[in-house]
Amino acid sequence: MRGRMRSSGTREGSRIRSCESGSIEMIEQLIKRALEAGFDKAGALDCSTIVLRPEVREACRKNTCGRYGTSWSCPPGCGSLDECAARIRKYSKGLIVQTVGKLEDEFDGEGMMAAAERHEQTFRRFAGELRGEYPNMLPMGTESCSTCDQCTYPDSPCVDPLGASSPMEAYGIMVSEVCRVNGMDYYYGKGTIAFTACFLLE
Repeated sequence: MRGRMRSSGTREGSRIRSCESGSIEMIEQLIKRALEAGFDKAGALDCSTIVLRPEVREACRKNTCGRYGTSWSCPPGCGSLDECAARIRKYSKGLIVQTVGKLEDEFDGEGMMAAAERHEQTFRRFAGELRGEYPNMLPMGTESCSTCDQCTYPDSPCVDPLGASSPMEAYGIMVSEVCRVNGMDYYYGKGTIAFTACFLLE
């Protein structure tokens, strides 16, 4: 009996190690693909490290971007913090991606806009690629969703829920914090600007 128990434990341990190895390989391949897609940086995201902070969500209420209360992707349309947390709890693995732009100086508005546009285009393209493999994934970008010219909020449901995405901050995520705890830089030094997004996969 003891021998059978030891043997079973060994097989179970091998099975766990095999699953862990497969998961690591999967993430490594996704990181490689993200970089090939055009992102400058990419890394694994442990979804259990995501903390939703009311103070981040409260900052949205100031409406400095002009999108609060105008889009399904932003508060309050994207749901309460509890609703957002319930969605995130469905995932364990994800991917953090970044675009790092070079600036001539701190007033280089054109450089900032060019980096932002490159990031948004790469994000949309890669999200479309991943959607076929992870149909239930949750993508979170840098800016409010701009898939449609005019959002249907609040009069009718989102017309493209699979193509839509919320900013990470709309969920109450402190982007610098989630980068740090997952081994990613958030700031790349003077003369740079970084845009961060993530994909919660499974």
